[in-house]
Amino acid sequence: MAWIYLIIAGLFEIGWPLGLKLSQTTEHKVMCVIFAVTSMGFSGAFLWLAQKTIPMGTAYAIWTGIGAVGAFIIGIIMFKDPANILRIVSVLLIVAGIIALKLSYS
Repeated sequence: MAWIYLIIAGLFEIGWPLGLKLSQTTEHKVMCVIFAVTSMGFSGAFLWLAQKTIPMGTAYAIWTGIGAVGAFIIGIIMFKDPANILRIVSVLLIVAGIIALKLSYS
């Protein structure tokens, strides 16, 4: 169950930079900031649950990795962020690190 909590935490970790970016690009600034803060809270709560059994360093690295990769993808899709080969390879290295951390945990 801890790994499910960690994935959920990582997904909520994507929500707060998305909310902050939307607050800069839409007229719904307050609602977007509320969304960002709510995402932060849920992200932290699910990380807390995951860390009950997953080592802190492993959980934190995976949590931030999911958030970083998710924000990267959303940035490209929604905000036309650059998608050059160096950026994509760099994110794939983060994904490889996440997979290696999961595989190294027994």
